[in-house]
Amino acid sequence: MKNFQSFGLDTSNECLWRDGAQIALSPKPFAVLRYLVENPGRLVTHDELLDALWPETYVQPQVLRTYVLDLRKVLGDDAGKPRFIQTLPKRGYCFVARVTDAVEIERIGTKRDETMGTAVPDGKARKIVGREGELARLKAQVELVARGQRRTVFVTGETGIGKTALVDAFCQQVGSSLQASVAHGQCVEGFGSKEEYYPVMEALGQLCASPDGERAYRILARMAPVWLAALGREPEISANAAARFAAQERMPGDLCGALEELAVERPLILIFEDLHWADDSTLHLISALARRRAKATLMVVATYRPQDVATEHPLKWLKQDLLMRRLCAEIALVPLGRTAVRELLSGELAQEALPPGLDGFVHQHSEGNPLFAIAILEHLIAQRFLVRGGADGVAAQWEQRAPLQEMEASVPDGLAQMIELEIERLSPEEQRMLEAGSLISVAFPAWAVAAALEKDAAETEEICDGLARRLYFVERAGQDELPDRTRSAFYVFAHGLYREVLYQRQVATRRAERHIRVAERLGEMFAGREANVAREMALHYEAACDWQRAVSALRAAAQHAQQRQAYAEAAELLEHALRITEKPK
Repeated sequence: MKNFQSFGLDTSNECLWRDGAQIALSPKPFAVLRYLVENPGRLVTHDELLDALWPETYVQPQVLRTYVLDLRKVLGDDAGKPRFIQTLPKRGYCFVARVTDAVEIERIGTKRDETMGTAVPDGKARKIVGREGELARLKAQVELVARGQRRTVFVTGETGIGKTALVDAFCQQVGSSLQASVAHGQCVEGFGSKEEYYPVMEALGQLCASPDGERAYRILARMAPVWLAALGREPEISANAAARFAAQERMPGDLCGALEELAVERPLILIFEDLHWADDSTLHLISALARRRAKATLMVVATYRPQDVATEHPLKWLKQDLLMRRLCAEIALVPLGRTAVRELLSGELAQEALPPGLDGFVHQHSEGNPLFAIAILEHLIAQRFLVRGGADGVAAQWEQRAPLQEMEASVPDGLAQMIELEIERLSPEEQRMLEAGSLISVAFPAWAVAAALEKDAAETEEICDGLARRLYFVERAGQDELPDRTRSAFYVFAHGLYREVLYQRQVATRRAERHIRVAERLGEMFAGREANVAREMALHYEAACDWQRAVSALRAAAQHAQQRQAYAEAAELLEHALRITEKPK
């Protein structure tokens, strides 16, 4: 719920409230109002609104004027003396009222799963676990800030590792203990090339819309009027001066001085999320804030994903240079251990005792990634692997109703979509490389990828090396010596869920062709000694539904096991071959 004056914008149910009464609002005017309310205190251009609300449709900008007129009638707003929506001629709009977030009381702590009729804890009430050390390091940086030493901190880690959760917990604790001013700026993919200083302007807008907003306005008007004009909050000056400011370039030094002035009365903490999508100008401003020598109770906390920062990315050089000069600190988040995952699950299920093996299963399949762990837990509940138990008068507890191992080949839909988006950012050739690697196992050799795609082995290894340097979910793990005495690098998927998505996204026919090529290449490499790798060849033939060759390979593997006097293994292989012969052809 977004509150402003006597109004409440319910973003979940898409309706507007005033003093407890619901106000009728059509979908498009509501969408315009929601976008403005979610971006208060800054200029929202006509193009930005149109791109956000009609991303794939051409719409005349005049349509926005009609919707804004409707909104002014509903809000009782005056265009001449706006309390809510200020029009900036030929540029756009600015929501000038103070906006606060509110959570409905009955929704705190739980959310309703309508399909199952059970409640699971709401993410808004979720407690951060396993990050005590990282929180302590952030607090230590704040203690330096309180003594007048400006600090810049980079919080890094893979997707879903908990960067935002850590920063939010930090701001909640430090904001109340130090009475610090906190402003957030969110970098958005694709905006870096379109709008300079996008996250900076969002943070300035929050400062101007905060309880201390009037003071922020006065300081910006005095020390950085061009920035204030770009924000859509022109200082009270003549129209000619305002036009001159609008045409001038924003100077980083002016804003640095204004931010330092803002931090005189109370510490100022600027949070920039997903800095890997930031424009160069924003990075230059952060660099200037970190390098200025004057004392200031000013702290910049920036989060980013290292895998999205290429070798030549300016953010990489900025962080390395600041680290070398001891002008910043880095807090790299690592996966949670099993104990922390257990604590996370206990908090999500609101019970201390967990079903046997649940924490181990979730930790194994999430590899300690908090986002993955929560997604897997929700999937287990949705698929009724976990259900509410308990008799009348006894507090209902979550119980296991089906073997967890049956879910091994399934990836939660939300996670699968997120992983697909990451994969789609790669080139088609890189996608094919990873798909081929997923045919083997969590660990895959370069020679097998080359065989599956009928490509040169050396070229394939070079591409795989490049992927391992750039992607956090693929790592180079070593080298194998092949039968012809050559060597081939092998790699591992850091997350089995990525491997599963890559495997399933291949059409069945193409996947079968690649499996057969890998099996045949194995036979060629071990010519005369095929029995040594017959079991592995059988796995590929079976995955390709080539039952005849799969059975032949299993029999050869069983005979080899019998020669080694591994009779139990031989019996297992023959039983497997028998099950394949019974499959419908």
